[in-house]
Amino acid sequence: MSGKLGSFLLSLCLLACPAPESSDSDYTRAEPALPATGPLAASERPNILWIIAEDMGPDLGVDGTPEVRTPNLDRLASLGMRYTHAFTTSPVCSPSRSAFNTGMYQFTIGAHNHRSHRRNDPSPYPFPLPDGVRLVSDWLRQAGYYTANVVHFPEGVDFEGTGKTDWNFSYEGDPFDSDDWSDLKANQPFYAQVNFPETHRGPEWDEAHTRIDRPAGPDRVAIPPYYPDHPVTRADWAQYLNTVMALDRKVGVVLELLDSEGLADNTVVIFMGDHGRAMVRGKQWPYDSGLRVPLILYWPESIAAPQQYEPSGISDRLISAIDVTATTLAIAGEHRPQRMQGRFFLGPEADPPRDYVFGGRDRGDETVDRVRTVRSARYRYIRNFMPDRPYLQTNRYKEAFYPVIWVMRVLYAEGSLSPPQARLMALTRPSEELYDLANDPFEINNLADSPEHQEILQTMRAELDRWIEEADDQGRYPENPAVAEYYEERMKQLYDARIEILREQWGFR
Repeated sequence: MSGKLGSFLLSLCLLACPAPESSDSDYTRAEPALPATGPLAASERPNILWIIAEDMGPDLGVDGTPEVRTPNLDRLASLGMRYTHAFTTSPVCSPSRSAFNTGMYQFTIGAHNHRSHRRNDPSPYPFPLPDGVRLVSDWLRQAGYYTANVVHFPEGVDFEGTGKTDWNFSYEGDPFDSDDWSDLKANQPFYAQVNFPETHRGPEWDEAHTRIDRPAGPDRVAIPPYYPDHPVTRADWAQYLNTVMALDRKVGVVLELLDSEGLADNTVVIFMGDHGRAMVRGKQWPYDSGLRVPLILYWPESIAAPQQYEPSGISDRLISAIDVTATTLAIAGEHRPQRMQGRFFLGPEADPPRDYVFGGRDRGDETVDRVRTVRSARYRYIRNFMPDRPYLQTNRYKEAFYPVIWVMRVLYAEGSLSPPQARLMALTRPSEELYDLANDPFEINNLADSPEHQEILQTMRAELDRWIEEADDQGRYPENPAVAEYYEERMKQLYDARIEILREQWGFR
């Protein structure tokens, strides 16, 4: 990286400071441990850096997103490898992070309900991981890696990492050795995470436009057709793109630190989102908008790369976020733990490409739900286990921070929403949904009742059934109702006063 990428980033930071369908089963199994699969001898193991964005879809400049300028990540993608079909297993942070930090589906390890097994809620605490399941940082520490979840950067860097973990299980001890970037150089090989919050709604989101030189123009953004074309919608989407650009600036600084400290030539960099956009029908919803994330992997030129890696390459291989976990161990030259459900997509023992990726949602704060989904290269099948509930059932966090919800309520009362937009206001949902992503990338036209698509419906339905059984989906067993009651009261305390102000502002008194 100190070659092409290092020179580019130094100047930049100074300025800125479908595949065919298969009928093969693709459900997960408990697999035996494999021999070491990394391309390097133990003495040559590279450093590994995960850069994790919160609540971010594949909305980089290199993705063709209008009005976004992400020179650092675009350059990383141009020199590394970009995976265009990467998906998390949950569209909300704590289940998703529970999954990709262990390489296990959150449904398998009982971590599927958002913010479960916390000290103050009525669910069991402590709630340890099952036998044979550990954090990726623990597997790597056992292999001799130094581990960090970076919060603190060297003097002169004007930001910090969040150090976010947010897991739905208990952990005894310290999951990482350090939270300080300055510890990395003296402790190689290292595995480090850097977590950035810009694209998560909150103070960093609100201030993002002040951190960049040229904010997105609301009149020039392209909004999905399931949103009304309204000034508030456009302003909200533009601010999301501003957060992506503010995030890109930080990524550039991190990459320059690698270069200036002599770490770039032996550090594999992986950039990804923890789940999809913090938008209506995005976060907490298992459509592409909630599950599809950016994924870029950069392999230093000075280290021999595995044959599946192509510099400046683009792959449409289906990848689950838990595969990033497994592949990180492969990069380190480690065995795959016997229970790990993630697959290797790099290395001499790389698994065959997935035919399907799986995901879903469960309770999110006070909002009780259960949805499961399976996606192939072309189709997405969704099963709503609680179809009697509305799409926009009460979630106070969203009502407090998602202005498009209020716009849609006003326009719905006026009868001004288009059919795809009005569908989000429905009081019930279909029990099954099927979308052809090749012809319907926004997942608007439900084909579950289409006579021409019954064969694919039955195939996808059967794959989901099989996976639910094989993964031992714990969502089949109801959560203690006291947990949802606890979060109902907590969310009232946090957000009801703000929501009352918004109700008055939007004319819902």
